[in-house]
Amino acid sequence: MTGTAPLMVPMTRLDHGRGLPLPTYATPGAAGLDLMAAVAADAPVTLPPGGRALVPTGIALALPIGFEAQIRPRSGLALRHGVTVLNTPGTIDSDYRGEIGVILINLSDQPFVIERGQRVAQLVVSPVVHAAWSETNHLPTSARGTGGFGSTGGHSQDSP
Repeated sequence: MTGTAPLMVPMTRLDHGRGLPLPTYATPGAAGLDLMAAVAADAPVTLPPGGRALVPTGIALALPIGFEAQIRPRSGLALRHGVTVLNTPGTIDSDYRGEIGVILINLSDQPFVIERGQRVAQLVVSPVVHAAWSETNHLPTSARGTGGFGSTGGHSQDSP
């Protein structure tokens, strides 16, 4: 812990999220809070191979202006089950007040069952800086220049 007070974020637990723990940091050094599936206990969601679903979390937030929340995959789900967040990272804007949902996709060749209370993603709260454009006809030069994808690996643009 850095010694600074945590950012207070108002949140609401929705009816279908009642009984689930609030998102928590698994360890003191964790960057993300674990989000849990707020699916009905008697109606788990099965993701077929290649399937995707919007998984409810049962919570809504009121992030302060100047912050966002990012929805990120859980490495254990990805490694063990081939399940990840489809639009990673998903962005929750400070003016959004609806339920936090997680778009999961099953990239494995086996069905995956999502049960109530299962940790399905991480939520990382981060500061946001708004940009203001300064249009110009000439950009300052840089060591990279106009090199495209993969051009920072120390290889020429023509090498594999």
